[in-house]
Amino acid sequence: MTSEEQTVSLVDVLEEDEELEEEASAVLAGSDSDHCSYPQGYVKRQALYACNTCTPKGGQAAGVCLACSYKCHEGHDLFELYTKRNFRCDCGNKKFTDLQCKLCPEKEEENTGNKYSHNFFGVYCTCSRPYPDPDDQVEDEMIQCVICEDWLHGRHLGCVVPDCVELQEMICESCMNQHVFLWTYAAHLAGKSPSSLRKRLDKTHFYVTKTENSFQSTGLKGRPRVTSDAEDNCKRSRQEAEPDCRLKELEAIAQKRVQSGAVFWPSGWRSKLCSCSSCQTSLRESGLSFLLDESDTVLAYENKGKNNEQRQQGNDPLMSALDNLNRVQQLEIIHEYNDMKTELKDFLHRFAAEGKVVTPEDIRQFFEQQQSRKRGRVNTGQFYCT
Repeated sequence: MTSEEQTVSLVDVLEEDEELEEEASAVLAGSDSDHCSYPQGYVKRQALYACNTCTPKGGQAAGVCLACSYKCHEGHDLFELYTKRNFRCDCGNKKFTDLQCKLCPEKEEENTGNKYSHNFFGVYCTCSRPYPDPDDQVEDEMIQCVICEDWLHGRHLGCVVPDCVELQEMICESCMNQHVFLWTYAAHLAGKSPSSLRKRLDKTHFYVTKTENSFQSTGLKGRPRVTSDAEDNCKRSRQEAEPDCRLKELEAIAQKRVQSGAVFWPSGWRSKLCSCSSCQTSLRESGLSFLLDESDTVLAYENKGKNNEQRQQGNDPLMSALDNLNRVQQLEIIHEYNDMKTELKDFLHRFAAEGKVVTPEDIRQFFEQQQSRKRGRVNTGQFYCT
């Protein structure tokens, strides 16, 4: 292979790193890293952490927002919870006996609307193990349930994990059995392609026979009942105002499915759920109203975070300027860039070894040190930039 074939442009290197950074920052970019989220109330979805230093196992579960993890819990032993829905930051409330929130000290003693699980004590899945698990040598991915929001090992789901799992949502077997109506939807929606989901569901009708001025339908005892035109018009008005219940239609079809294991749902499946008034009431009483909201998904949250990040960055002039450099200049910058990456990894490794959270101020100090070293090399003739 020639040296020309081995060469990778600096633009390619930076674009690959930017793609990885974009994926890693999607969760954090959707949350505010400078202001406590408590004044916003129960936030629709946000990045959360649990502090093992302040609220260890055996005490009361508590969660803190992204900003508080930086400002109030720096150097503490934190559990990263990824994202949770409808949660209000607990930092500094009565669950924290020796800590007051630095960003928003005036808080109620307890957030009664918050929901907690064993995740807040650093364990996950039906096996209740930590992640990463030092005693588990099996490589496996963790997948979050849409409803309980627990994280489960793929091998503990009781089903085959599909390809492109990041584009689908999962409901664990426990939640499926707790809300049994979901099995009816699963028989028709889960495992279907997006095109098949767009097909209109068959409607079920009563069989009627027409007379001269009315319709006849079979009554409770099998005898015909005659309805007037006014009654018929009133009935049609009610039917137009209230759509047929899609769930009942699916139940009438009685399509069979094995009711065991977790269920993976394709993109767009939420829009196929029935939203009639009766189903909305049932979902609300079950605490599942969020299933009718497609913006509730983690994917929607991550996309919002990526868009926020892109708006903040704008058009990066660096990427376009690199194309105008000659080969020697690009190679010099590649070497400098690789050195910086190595030093950054070592810098972050020290924080990981000590269990500390890296704050924006730490990152700023790191790059200030890099700039200082770079100026020193320029002054001593060790680095030339033309």
